[in-house]
Amino acid sequence: GDVRLNTLVLGGDSGSVEIYAYGMYKIATITEVFGSCLGLCLSSDLKSLSVITEVSTESTPEITYFQLDTSLLSVYLPEVTQMARKFTHISTLLQYLKLSLTCMCEAWEEILMQMDSRLTKFVQEKNTSSSVQDEFMQLLLWGKASPELQVLLMNQLTVKGLKKLGQSIESSYSSIQKLVISHLQSGSEALLYHLIELKGMALWKQKYEPLGLDAKGIEEAITAVGSFILKANELLQVIDSSMKNFKAFFRWLYVAMLRMSEDHVLPELNKMTQKDITFVADFLSEHFNEAPDLYNRKGKYFNVERVGQYLKDEDDYLLSPPNTEGNQWFNFLQSSTHLKESPLLFPYNPQQSLHFVKRQMEGIIDQCLQKPADIIGKSVQQVVSLTLYKASKSEESSPRLIKLPFLWNDKSSRLQYIIFTMLEDSPSKIYILRRPTDVSRSVSNGIMAIEFGNNLNSVNESTEESMFSCLDAHFYDDETITAVLKDNSEVEGKDRILAQFSLSSLLVSEKPEKEFSWDTSKRLDEQSANIPTHTVFLENQWRVLENMKAQHVAVNGIRKVSCVLSSNLRHVRVFEMDVEDDGEEEEEEEDSRNVTGDQEELNQSLDNQDNNTCSGPNEIVHDSEENESSLDS
Repeated sequence: GDVRLNTLVLGGDSGSVEIYAYGMYKIATITEVFGSCLGLCLSSDLKSLSVITEVSTESTPEITYFQLDTSLLSVYLPEVTQMARKFTHISTLLQYLKLSLTCMCEAWEEILMQMDSRLTKFVQEKNTSSSVQDEFMQLLLWGKASPELQVLLMNQLTVKGLKKLGQSIESSYSSIQKLVISHLQSGSEALLYHLIELKGMALWKQKYEPLGLDAKGIEEAITAVGSFILKANELLQVIDSSMKNFKAFFRWLYVAMLRMSEDHVLPELNKMTQKDITFVADFLSEHFNEAPDLYNRKGKYFNVERVGQYLKDEDDYLLSPPNTEGNQWFNFLQSSTHLKESPLLFPYNPQQSLHFVKRQMEGIIDQCLQKPADIIGKSVQQVVSLTLYKASKSEESSPRLIKLPFLWNDKSSRLQYIIFTMLEDSPSKIYILRRPTDVSRSVSNGIMAIEFGNNLNSVNESTEESMFSCLDAHFYDDETITAVLKDNSEVEGKDRILAQFSLSSLLVSEKPEKEFSWDTSKRLDEQSANIPTHTVFLENQWRVLENMKAQHVAVNGIRKVSCVLSSNLRHVRVFEMDVEDDGEEEEEEEDSRNVTGDQEELNQSLDNQDNNTCSGPNEIVHDSEENESSLDS
């Protein structure tokens, strides 16, 4: 299988950053950044993490760039991958056990509580001084019931109701038994297997101790899982015992009720040995004792049905725990100090409920999984903190998820790029910040500005101030940038341009005479006049976006497409970037691929494309409009 490490990096409003392996297990909690997170980019070699935040100040919020050293993840990548995969298995199994227990609770039916409620009502209404247990014992021994018990059995419980209750108990208990055996037990044993493997990894201290893997904590988790397995086995024993008890009890009571109603009793039902009588008598003695303290807690005097207490998440302790007085092994362990504290034996407490033991297990395992995230997070150090510029009003009103700055990771050159604009100081320029992923390295052209020549097709550099302003820009691939520009000299409807230009040619051909010296005590926008500026002439890599107030762009160089979004977030145009015009065949392909907009808008868009003489990307899906107010933000 694929053993590569996949990571999900999340940033919040409070400045905390979390890294999740495979999108599930948290491997780092980072507190080295400040402000509300706007963008994140973890380098492909895992050596550094770039973070863009908006830091609140007394006046206008400031956009700040942080670079964090995450070299521990890179140095111990094989170990982090193995640990993360193991922890992901454990997290998945915990969820599996939770779902299994939920299915077991759903298989248990409220009708099973009917016997308890009927007997409680009988106690409240009867006029005799004899107990319920005595009433049923007399029926068992003498075959005669008191008038009160006869009313309970024939009028309230009824023969039909007894059969239905017996069928419900058998069906419900069988389903729960299968779930325990097939899912709860197997899932617990798989969880135990992975924890034991994890303990073996933790004992290899040279490799896993720097990552915070603690063998002692894992041993506690193994013990907790063992206790849960014992409690699941206890539930199986209770189910098995209850099925046998109820089957014998209902068979005897069914025959007794048939005799009360003077109905015919089949010969095979009428046969009852002395062993069967003893079995029913033991069941009555154990389950039909009145418990006034139980009535004060649960509003009932009896707990005949013993399985539901394991499945209801109401109490930490069982209402009727199993009787361990005659268990010689249990008594032997309780009397032996050495065995009682032995790490080779899982602790067992018959008083605790299944849900309580499960919560204990989850808490200990969560604590065990949390420690590496804390240790790795503390190893992450802030290397660079650069205040870029003040957030402009237009940026504050834009949707946060799609506005600049934009971060890009160049795997081949091991660089991270940050594209941003400073609209208040120099709206015509795009700024590109370059940082090496290895924090010990330095890079030339660490910061540069890009300006667009006034004549898009000209090769001669103009000395006039550019009439183009950049609205949005993203990396199309490692060497190419796609941008949405606004031509301030054109009328609305023809002033938006989709453009592409090569970054590699600028880095190679135009080296600045003097490197920019960044004074980190000041914001970058206060030093923007000294930033080396390169002028770009787009030649044929551009296209006018007619009849669209384009504002945002998203690109995918692998699929060779660009998506342009209007400022009101209602119009979308998708362009295929590397297609040459093929005349009528291209138009037919466009017609077949058009998937949005009504027919009138489609025809209008096609007409606009036919009249457009600009060269550049080929539009394959025309603008569509969604009228839902939810898109306006």
